[in-house]
Amino acid sequence: MRVTYFRHLHRGIPFRLLRSRQSCASPRDQVHPSRNVLFQPPAVPQSRTFSASRPTPSLIDGDSTIYALSTAPGRAAIAVVRVSGPGCVSIYQTLCPKAPLPRPRFAAVRTLFDPTREPSSGSVLDAEALVLYFPGPKTVTGEDVLELHLHGGPAIVKSVLTAISRASQPDSPVRYAEPGEFTRRAFMNNRLDLPQIEALGDTLAADTEQQRRLAVRGASDALSRRYEQWRQQLLYARGELEALIDFAEDQHFDESSDELVLSVASQVQALRVQVGFHIQNASKGELLRHGIKIALLGAPNAGKSSLLNRIVGKEAAIVSTEEGTTRDIVDVGVDLSGWYCKLGDMAGIRSEPVNGKGSVVIGAVEKEGIRRAKARALESDVVVAVLSLEKGTFGDVPYRLSVEQEVVEAINDCVAAGKCIVIAINKCDRLPLKDQFLPRQLLASLGDIFPTVPQKRIFGISCHDAQLESAVERKDPGHLQEFLRGLVSTFEEIASPLGIEGDANGEYNLSYWEDSLGVTHRQSSNLQRCLQHLDDFLTLASRRNAPPMLDHEHAQQSIEMEIDIVTAAEHLRFAADTLAKITGKGESGDVEDVLGVVFEKFCVGK
Repeated sequence: MRVTYFRHLHRGIPFRLLRSRQSCASPRDQVHPSRNVLFQPPAVPQSRTFSASRPTPSLIDGDSTIYALSTAPGRAAIAVVRVSGPGCVSIYQTLCPKAPLPRPRFAAVRTLFDPTREPSSGSVLDAEALVLYFPGPKTVTGEDVLELHLHGGPAIVKSVLTAISRASQPDSPVRYAEPGEFTRRAFMNNRLDLPQIEALGDTLAADTEQQRRLAVRGASDALSRRYEQWRQQLLYARGELEALIDFAEDQHFDESSDELVLSVASQVQALRVQVGFHIQNASKGELLRHGIKIALLGAPNAGKSSLLNRIVGKEAAIVSTEEGTTRDIVDVGVDLSGWYCKLGDMAGIRSEPVNGKGSVVIGAVEKEGIRRAKARALESDVVVAVLSLEKGTFGDVPYRLSVEQEVVEAINDCVAAGKCIVIAINKCDRLPLKDQFLPRQLLASLGDIFPTVPQKRIFGISCHDAQLESAVERKDPGHLQEFLRGLVSTFEEIASPLGIEGDANGEYNLSYWEDSLGVTHRQSSNLQRCLQHLDDFLTLASRRNAPPMLDHEHAQQSIEMEIDIVTAAEHLRFAADTLAKITGKGESGDVEDVLGVVFEKFCVGK
């Protein structure tokens, strides 16, 4: 059976694909003016190819040689000057006119001379510089790279940078690199993709162990390969729909059109589940990247400020027996076992006596502080409810648990908002039995007040014991270390990646989902848009399962169904585009790619 491609142009899809691709600047998608066929120019060598979404080298002056100081400015033992571009060998010969070029990727000690003077003892810039030469394309930028490891004195660094600038020639310009230009050239030459570049920024900004691990996960190409795999799945699914639209009347299918759409929909649904988990893990990764916000919530004089000071190891907040000392929020950043945390000490929450009975009067400033404390708790990731033991009678214990009703209501609001609650009972040094820090009656009472908080998140502490000089001899004074270990365990729980049971060869692959913790906000935003397009596609695909229409309405139904499939295919294209924007490589698929899927799967034209 012979099929002519041109008779399907009026049906929209190939023409639409062609038109959408013409909007790009890629020469692969140009149409010959005298024919309605794709015009393909001669192939470009792989080392010089660039994605359609990337600018051409001429737009960023890609033929020039750039140089810059790669280490921090200032006085140091060693300073590294990096040079990238076609003029690396010429620059080396200018600085070292009498020495041969070092073996590629082998370090050599060289004397650097001033290029404006004859080589002599009086024109030496650095007598013992370490020089390395890396020929392209297998370098950090994909170009020739020259590294000069100099003595780190500011005068030496300045003189070498000046000497490099003088090596510029009209046919081989040399200039100082713009901010981030080495990384940009690595991207242009396919040495790094956008997720890896973003992970590089996280690597340089990492302060804690968890941030370092997060950046290392993103530095690999695991995320990029996954996005590309998803993009290829969408491309293939779209190709099946394109074939259904253009060649359905030829009856060249092994399955009905409804079965084909349902098959594609099932594949898209499985992909949608993975993208959904990916987005949820991205929000968990933000906790590691930007820090876990912790709110210390409790009544006045419960010990919030004392607990903050003991955790951070300094007097960050004022501690006083006077109630209402803390009015505004005191935020302190701290590294807890590799987890970056933002601790917030806030105003104590209390209420005025009913009908004016009592001597407690809350001023306008303290009321504002209480309002801000409640708002800060609702914005936090973990809320530490600081309660205290006060004088009174509680069973066999001469002390009772002091719990303000306002505090209970504030914690319940946090529970309703999905916040993680940890309870710290302060002043436990008043209990007679130090080994049994929390009596059973006390735990039972807490279970009645806060039924949603598990017992593993309830800790007894004593800020008073933790600050005593005699406490240095004790293993865990005030049980603060036990409390901090419980906090870290809570962090691990709320930041653990989600995944699908039975994925990856039938079992849960934790490492596969740990990579998704490194997703940045930009990547997550594009994934959200991808998820929306997948939902739109599934909504349109489900319409084909509607009850059959009457005979006189069958023609109208066929037209509507075809329109739905066209729109559904567009949603797959948009979804693939969002994945391409994450990596910065390619788009939803060239016309040739989509048609290749069509002809390969359905053997059209045999």
